[in-house]
Order: sequence, then structure tokens, then C-alpha cells
Amino acid sequence: MSYPQPSTSRRLAIAASLALPLLATPLWAATSGAAPGAATAVSPVDGGTLTYAVFQEPTSLVSFLDTKTDNRNVSAKITEGLLRYDAQFNPQPLLATAWDVSGDGLRYTFKLREGVKFHDGQPLTSADVRYSVLTQQKQGPRGKITLANVERVDTPDALTAVIVLRKPAPYLLKSLSSAELPIVPAHRYADGNPLASPNITAPIGTGPFVFEQWVRGSHLVLRKNPSYWRQGKPHLDRVIFRFITDAQALAAAVETGEVDAALNVGLADLDRLADNPKLAIDDTYDGFLNNASFLEFNVENPILAKPEVRHAIARAIDRNFIAEKVYYRRAQVVDSPIPQVLSAYHDASAFDYGYDVAAANKLLDQAGYPRQGSGPRFDLKLTLIPGADFRRSADYLRAALNRVGIRVTVLDGDLPTFLQRAYTARDFDINLNGLGRLFDPTVGVQRIYWGDGVKNPLIWINASHYVNPRVDALFTQAAVETDESRRAAQFKEIQRIVGRDLPVLPIATVPSALQVYSKRVHGLNNSIDLTAGDFSDTWIEPRK
Repeated sequence: MSYPQPSTSRRLAIAASLALPLLATPLWAATSGAAPGAATAVSPVDGGTLTYAVFQEPTSLVSFLDTKTDNRNVSAKITEGLLRYDAQFNPQPLLATAWDVSGDGLRYTFKLREGVKFHDGQPLTSADVRYSVLTQQKQGPRGKITLANVERVDTPDALTAVIVLRKPAPYLLKSLSSAELPIVPAHRYADGNPLASPNITAPIGTGPFVFEQWVRGSHLVLRKNPSYWRQGKPHLDRVIFRFITDAQALAAAVETGEVDAALNVGLADLDRLADNPKLAIDDTYDGFLNNASFLEFNVENPILAKPEVRHAIARAIDRNFIAEKVYYRRAQVVDSPIPQVLSAYHDASAFDYGYDVAAANKLLDQAGYPRQGSGPRFDLKLTLIPGADFRRSADYLRAALNRVGIRVTVLDGDLPTFLQRAYTARDFDINLNGLGRLFDPTVGVQRIYWGDGVKNPLIWINASHYVNPRVDALFTQAAVETDESRRAAQFKEIQRIVGRDLPVLPIATVPSALQVYSKRVHGLNNSIDLTAGDFSDTWIEPRK
């Protein structure tokens, strides 16, 4: 998409009476191949229950103030955003049917869809947009970056919301999806602490499915919204998310038909499941989230404060081994924090840390940590985000670093334990993390290096505690730059600096949208962010 230039006024208006263009063919499918579970010549069947198994249980059912992937996938079925996007990130109508960007890029005016109601019967209004935007700006994990330039949200009438900026935000129109910035009911949150709202665990939204039940550690039930604004949708009567945290049990559940679909089945099981004529596999790369694994160095550790030590560790790690063996050839080595899909901004030249054990040993010697007999050069504590693939990666990292004389202790645990160690107690030396690089570097990549995250800590922001004023300045400039060539140059300079400083080592893409499903299931994905679609087009053939 093009960005509004200071001298150009832009209006994108779509009549509220028009149905969404993705009703027949998902917009995102234009560049991603056949849709997983795509509709065939057979007409959709209304009714039925989709049982969908997931490995990780969400921590919140609305991705309002916690945009963790597991939360996003459920939230987008219940709560909607202002816009959705085609495969080129061009905005399309959702809760907003028309929008206008002022010539100076400082006013975004949205016309809301008439007649939309929350699941409790209350009407959607511009006050809900104002609350959602300003609360996420204040307390959301990406709000201080994505919405940093928001000055206020005006509500001239019940169906008009105007986001007013202090400075341009050239990425803003790409950040308003259901999973990324859901529009929540302001009346549900009232004036209390939004993190304590009942809407976190029993959400009310405008989406195609209504929350019914959450049995912790077992399952989550959503039922059809009978008053959904998209006539004739959804097709399904009910969706049941089952939480199966044992990889073998997850694979067995989809293989035996106990569940209709499963997310992130163990990679070791995929070849066997692919041979099952009743099943299909979708491993489409998620170009919206751009998830990847990273090794974050705690630069406040005196040993890791030395760049040559970080460079040595990078040389000691065979990232190709991780992509090919740990991820069973379903991942690619990542050579820059900015994903390749954002080709105008991507530059991998500064991350040339090929696997070289001899070079790693030499760098460690030069850094002042020679081997002392059979003992280690030094010890490091490794924390890791939960997940079978991350655990296997951690086991490999421990072995790889041991080969160059670094003794690693792996600190495992559940997600709350990981977040507390990494972002609150900072009880780690190296941190194996999974982060979404997202649809724009300002939104997804800046937080990995953002110096403000040291002064104002939030989860998912700068676990390394890296501070470089030049990097911060360049990110600040790029966040408001509307000239694409200058913006690209700023991002490329950032990559050169952080590639040299190396507070974070990119490792490999993470196949976080990998689904195995029965061929009775159709239309699983109807969004550019894949598993964070809304299931409104999903249908299931009755069992024969």
C-alpha cells in the first residue's frame, strides 16, 4: 500500500451496504496459494461443531492488552477490529466501512458500520473505538510504539471516530486488525483497571462467535452469534477449543478424528500425518506475524556486555542445524530481525555470523576467557519461552555452547514463569524467545531494541536491555517518515548497527500457523494473519 504524503489527500470509501470482498475467495489467498480447507464446488453446510485442538492454552480471551499468539487466535473469533487486509496489506472494511486520511497524515477518520451490536445487545459506537485505542496506547504491549503518535480520539457522532496524531504514523492503517487492535466494549471495562476486567476471561465482542465457557486446563466453548452483522454467517453452530499440551496426544487426537483440526502438531509427526488420506496439512508462512526465534543476550551481564563474546556465541551456533533438524526442515534461517517479506526494508548483510567453532574459540580467548583445563570458560543461565520446539532448540544450544567451553544451565517453566524471569526479575543470561516481527518494523522489530523498554519495562519489549541512542533515534525517525526511500534507508542503517552490536541473534522462522485438519473442514483461514481469522467462513461436512 502507499502511504499518505503531506501534500496528498486520500479517501478510501466503501459503502456500508457492500458485503466483504472475501465472501467467495479470501483476499489473502491472492499470494498464499490455495486456502487451507478452501471451499470446493460443494456448497457450504450450516451447522455442526468444529473441535479445534491447540497446544498452548491462552492466558486471555481478548488480545486487547496481551497480543500473545494463542490469545490472538481466540480473540479474533469474538472481538473485531476496524479493518482487515488483503494479501498486499491493503485495508478492507470490517467494523469501519469507510476511512479518510488527511493530507498531512495526522487525522484518520473512520465511519463505523451501522447496526452492529455487542453480544450483550449494546450498540457499537465511536466511544468504544476511543476507549480501545487510548487504553491500548497506555497499557498494551505494542501501544507505546504502534500508537505512540496518537494525541486523542475524537467522536463527533456515534458512528464517527477520528484518530488524531501528533506526528504521522505511516504504518497505522496496517495495525487495525481484529487480533492486533480489537475494539472492545467500553461499558464492559467501565473506569476500573482494564487488566482486572471480566472481559479478559469472559469477553463480549461484535464477532461471529459468542463466548460460552472456559474450563481451565481443558477446553473453551464458543457458540454462534445469532445476530452477527454478516448475514448468513457464521456457518458453524459451535467451536470447541481443546487444550492438549502433550505433543503425541495432540497428533493422535487429529489422526483418530477425536478433533477436527489441530494447531502446531509436533513437527516430527507431520510426515506420518501427511500420508493419512483423510487429513490435510497447512504450513503457510504467516507474513502478518512473521514469527521467529531469537537468542537475546542480557547485556547487563559483565561477560555478555562484551560484543566479542556475543559474536563468539553466534559463531558457535549452527542455525542451519536448528532449521533443518529441530524444525524438521519447516523453518528457514533468519539473517535479519526485519523479515524478507518486507523486502524494501530488509538487509541481511550485517548478520553474517556463519557457524565456525574455531572462530568462536578464538574470539572467547581474545575476550579474556581462555579455557582452564577441562573446566568451563564461564557459566550462563538460559531461559526459554515454553514450547516443544524451543525446548529442543535449548537442548541444542546447551550442547553447542559446551563445545566452546561455555556451561549452560537451562531454566524451564510455564509461560508466567518465563515472563517473570525474562522481563521482571531478569533472572537470565541468554534468553531463547519467540517474537512476531509483524507487518512493519516500527511495530514488530523496534520493540526488540527499544531503549525505552529499559526505563519503562513491559513484556515482549527489549529483554536484552540494549540501549543505543542512534538506534533509538533512527526508529523514532522511521516511525514518522512518509517518504519510503528515506524510511528504507533508516531501517537498513538500524540493521547494520544491531548486526554489529548483536544484542540479539536472529535464529529461525517459527511455523506458528501450522495446522493439520480433516478434509471435512473447509475455509479455516479467511485472514492474512491466518489462524487469527474469525472462522465466519468455516464449515464442516457431516460425518458419513
